[in-house]
Amino acid sequence: MTWFRAGLMVWSALFGGLWLGVGLPAVAAQQASTQAPAAATYVGSAACARCHRPIYERWKQTRMANVVRDPHDHADAIIPDLSKPDPLLTFGRDQIAFVYGSKWKQRYFTKVGDDYFPLPAQWDVTHRQWRPYNVAMGTDWWTAFYPPENSKRPTGPTCDGCHSVNYDVKTKAVTEWNVGCEKCHGPGSEHVATPSRATIVNPTRLDPVSAVNVCIQCHSQGRPLVNPVEGRQYDWPVGFRVGLNLKDFWELEEHKLGETTFTHFADGTAHKNRMQGNDFVPSVMYTRGITCASCHDVHGTQNNADLIKSSRLLCLTCHGPKSPNGPHTGTIEDHTHHQAGSAGSECISCHMPAIEQTIGDVMVRSHTFKFISPSVTETLKVPNPCIGCHKDKTNSWATDALKKWPEFSPWRVGQ
Repeated sequence: MTWFRAGLMVWSALFGGLWLGVGLPAVAAQQASTQAPAAATYVGSAACARCHRPIYERWKQTRMANVVRDPHDHADAIIPDLSKPDPLLTFGRDQIAFVYGSKWKQRYFTKVGDDYFPLPAQWDVTHRQWRPYNVAMGTDWWTAFYPPENSKRPTGPTCDGCHSVNYDVKTKAVTEWNVGCEKCHGPGSEHVATPSRATIVNPTRLDPVSAVNVCIQCHSQGRPLVNPVEGRQYDWPVGFRVGLNLKDFWELEEHKLGETTFTHFADGTAHKNRMQGNDFVPSVMYTRGITCASCHDVHGTQNNADLIKSSRLLCLTCHGPKSPNGPHTGTIEDHTHHQAGSAGSECISCHMPAIEQTIGDVMVRSHTFKFISPSVTETLKVPNPCIGCHKDKTNSWATDALKKWPEFSPWRVGQ
């Protein structure tokens, strides 16, 4: 009866009014305002380890804790062999102050004065090759405010606020690099001095909107409500810390249905990486009170993307056969029409297709959870999962196949 209990929790969240744009009930509103005391200061993740050692040790192994690394401190930080010549490789190890990333791509920052600047090549981890790195003019909104050369685009305004804890726009100093404990829990000095629930923010105890905003502060495409700051245009929510209301600092990138833009497909699905928040907030999952922590544990797990369970088991927690949440077929295979254990029978294959670009032809998964039909591909050019897997087939073939599936209406499958 796991699905039944999960369904009750979901419907409880729904009827409690916890979705975007609806007033929070009194208890949830009180939770949303919970924050570390105003006098609290940042102390760094090492201070948390004294009482939370097991969680700290798990987190230390995550990509969150290692997205930015200093190659002088970590000899293994640079993935490619810089001694091998390449036309795109115009810099050496001695110029690299920081490396960014390790899963899909790796970028390199050099330091000039008290600023960091991106170097002109990035490493494609999947294909093990160099690719140029320069954000083209007219793509990201902030390119209108900076010269086209990387050497004139400091990473402080465009990157560092999300890759650090407590980036100071005046001094350009940070409490620590990477996504440390206080990025998600708020400044911790009061909690270190007086350990209690009242002196720290725990995202899992926030209302769903506030809890998701902990992640949206960085996992979204948008812009600050106030810009410029200290004479610079910033691409992250300057001034926000967990416990405050993100909507007072940040607005998500707008999209007009029917238009394909640098950030969105024509149906509103995100077009590129780091837009999980843009995808998630219009989703049914979000309106039902599901949060990022319902699926992910950012402290680290053995599963891909730090999922709390494998993707298949995770989805089936709430979406077992004949559950109120669907699917309404007798078995998962009756719903997917693919053999058990195959890629086509995985929930994420159809409901979270890898269609959002991170580098080259390397894509990450959508977080809208909606099925993109072949007809949407035909009319709006949004990639669908059928042809994404069956690359030798056509949209017409996929549409004809779907019309034969008994749980689909043949008049709706093309919409």
